[in-house]
Amino acid sequence: MVRSRSLARIALLVVGIASLATLGGCATYADRLTEVRDAFGTGNIAATEETLEVGMKRRCDRNVLTLDRAVVQLSAGQAKEAEQGLRAMRDKFDHLEKPAVGEKALSMLTDAQSEAYAGEDYEKVLIRVFLCLANLMTDGQDVGAYAYQVAEKQQQLIHAATESDGTNPKANYHRVAFGAYLNGAIREQTHADFDDVERSCAVVCSWEPEFPYAQQDLERARYGKHSQPGNGVLYVITLVGVGPYKEEVYEEASTISLLIADRILSVLGNQTLPPTIAPVKVPRVVLTPHEVGAIDVRVNGFQVGRTATITDIGRMAVEQHEAVYDRIVAEAVVRRIVKKGVVYGTKEALGIEKNSLPGFALDVVGVAWEASESADTRCWGLLPDKIQVLRVELPAGTHDITLQSQMTSGLPLGRPSNAQVEIADGRNSFMLANFPLGNLAGTISTSKQ
Repeated sequence: MVRSRSLARIALLVVGIASLATLGGCATYADRLTEVRDAFGTGNIAATEETLEVGMKRRCDRNVLTLDRAVVQLSAGQAKEAEQGLRAMRDKFDHLEKPAVGEKALSMLTDAQSEAYAGEDYEKVLIRVFLCLANLMTDGQDVGAYAYQVAEKQQQLIHAATESDGTNPKANYHRVAFGAYLNGAIREQTHADFDDVERSCAVVCSWEPEFPYAQQDLERARYGKHSQPGNGVLYVITLVGVGPYKEEVYEEASTISLLIADRILSVLGNQTLPPTIAPVKVPRVVLTPHEVGAIDVRVNGFQVGRTATITDIGRMAVEQHEAVYDRIVAEAVVRRIVKKGVVYGTKEALGIEKNSLPGFALDVVGVAWEASESADTRCWGLLPDKIQVLRVELPAGTHDITLQSQMTSGLPLGRPSNAQVEIADGRNSFMLANFPLGNLAGTISTSKQ
């Protein structure tokens, strides 16, 4: 009778542990993202929105899909809606930076997808950048505040990563200069705050030394001249290429180390451990090859220049991921150890004999439990690879603007896209367009202020 009760408890425990395996968050996000990226890359806004709407039904994906939807809305000329979504996600990510003990504990028994997605560091900064873009296309009243937040958030993330011994894995994060660039542009049209303009331009030169227009912007600020009398300025801002995403990879070194460790402990300990058969899975940020090099800009049929990169999102995402990769692997290994510990502790608590049939049954469940893990590949999947800009001084009045993507070789790539812009004497106008795979996605937006 006693043995029957023990076997019944073991059977219930096996069922309980097996059920935990089904709680490992959502299935890998990377495959689901493919459909969204493919639709958007071809410029099919309607299909992209439809796919996003279906995906929003999955609770675990809502945070990242809200960000993707904001990019689609911004590309479709729905700047106000995009700004609302971005503001909500900015505040949510800030809130999720606080420890959630319950979610963290559950993730140790399942996988990282059990936790609400709190955003990568580069995503948190880029939310502020895209808030700048969305607000520019509405009334532009909050652009200065958002631009300030770009630098502020970067500093906060870096400072918070300082360890007790003074080391900081994020100390060498590449800084995003786009906020400083916009701040300089906004201050310049006051025709009075040229000290602020010069400081902003100096920041751009420091943080983005490869930006080809940085020095001439700095020189213009030093001379304190926005534009010639009767002229205004057009800023062409383009989102270029297909941005980074995450894929699941196997961490071979950690898998082998765990295999050796659990075999040693199984020989020396009172109980066997579930053998490490399933590999340790972690996310890795990867870049998508694309041919878009820059955007050719023509005004009234005449070429006036090409956009140049002010923010290399792909490079930033990869570098930041590499900086914290060891921590990501460590969390995956700890999660695996916790699961092995639960199985080991269960055997001890029930008094199961080493190498017995009930012990073997629990090991089998433990292997299945570990194999149920998936790497958290959730990410802001519709980011561009680069943000590029071109400043053009034009006579006041209405102008026809033609944008066409070009390969890095300078050869035309996509179809030309046209829009009209109104230039005011002594003032700035802004134009925004998204070219993920050569052709325009959505529409060309112009500032309303």
